[in-house]
Amino acid sequence: MGDAEMECFGPAAAYLRKPERERLEAQTTPFDAKSAYFVAEPAEMFLKGTLVKKEGGKATVETLCGKTITVKDTEIFSMNPPKYDKIEDMVMMTHLSEPSVLYNLKERYAAWMIYTYSGLFCVTVNPYKWLPVYDSVVVNGYRGKKRIEAPPHIFSISDNAYQFMLQESGAGKTVNTKRVIQYFATIAVAGGKKVDQNKMQGSLEDQIIAANPLLEAYGNAKTVRNDNSSRFGKFIRIHFGSTGKLASADIETYLLEKSRVTFQLSAERSYHIFYQLMTGHKPELIDALLITTNPYDYPMISQGEITVKSIDDTEEFIATDTAIDILGFTGDEKLGIYKLTGSVMHHGAMKFKEKQREEQAEPDGTEVADKIAYLMGLNSADVLKALCYPRVKVGNEFVTKGQTVPQVTSSHTVL
Repeated sequence: MGDAEMECFGPAAAYLRKPERERLEAQTTPFDAKSAYFVAEPAEMFLKGTLVKKEGGKATVETLCGKTITVKDTEIFSMNPPKYDKIEDMVMMTHLSEPSVLYNLKERYAAWMIYTYSGLFCVTVNPYKWLPVYDSVVVNGYRGKKRIEAPPHIFSISDNAYQFMLQESGAGKTVNTKRVIQYFATIAVAGGKKVDQNKMQGSLEDQIIAANPLLEAYGNAKTVRNDNSSRFGKFIRIHFGSTGKLASADIETYLLEKSRVTFQLSAERSYHIFYQLMTGHKPELIDALLITTNPYDYPMISQGEITVKSIDDTEEFIATDTAIDILGFTGDEKLGIYKLTGSVMHHGAMKFKEKQREEQAEPDGTEVADKIAYLMGLNSADVLKALCYPRVKVGNEFVTKGQTVPQVTSSHTVL
């Protein structure tokens, strides 16, 4: 596809394929295949350079930065001609080696071309910024095209899988899954069925896409390495009818990192939903959940960082709140979800003390317990009694057991 054909991708074209001018210039750039080499270098891994001499099992290379390096002749690698710079499928390289692959990915990444093919695989390098390569214009640009007819992209992989499923001609981890779902939901829109707006706010395809913001709000968190790390696993099934239209979808979740609710490292954060609720975007929720907008009022979610530079909690909360509506929850159900979330935040502020001259624990004030009970629709006295004097089964009977402060603290943390 030349520049003219790439116009179908709109502004995303610059992030998908290098322009014709650059490709033509590369074909006329002087290149000496006999002396152009990559050389192993401890600090940079590999450097580009010119072979000066090669003898006695040793090779001397003068790098482009003016450094002369002598290494074993097994530690130099032939460079590819300039026409292969930023190549879209790396198996097409004349010399396929570790440095040629790394340099190709590096140069494509420098141009914000984050997708690159390597044979059957699509290699993705996380840009850690938003790129305009996922909108509906791009979806339509890839629709129905063979893999060799368009630049590398997760949409191309998705379309090939879709066409293969339909046995039509052209058949060939948390962000690409979203894009696959987005792609299928866009091209396989179910038609002919009128949506009952009294029962749901969004169509089936809208609901499939909307499930993700809600899952991310309650299942994603900042870790040391990833600002939006999925702390759970999910298995997604998308079902199609005989005509290729979307029929339904189901999601199975598993292995949620529950410990993150009560403990975070200093450079990490708890689940996004807690901080979204405290943005103050919906003041009525602050009152309804009996919370403040200060995360430090809640010890359980303020052990690490409370803000993330790459995440706008207000914007994300709007997406979460909208997703709940699209998924068909009623206003009361949505408020119930938020109330349960608020009660979790309050749990960390509960305090207990020892009775005088006893090891038995008792509440150190009931204000927090009253809030939790209100939000969960329970009786405050019953909540505190269950924590301080739990009933346990002994044989065939239930008996009341006393609890020390550490035991009560452990019990309510487990909750």
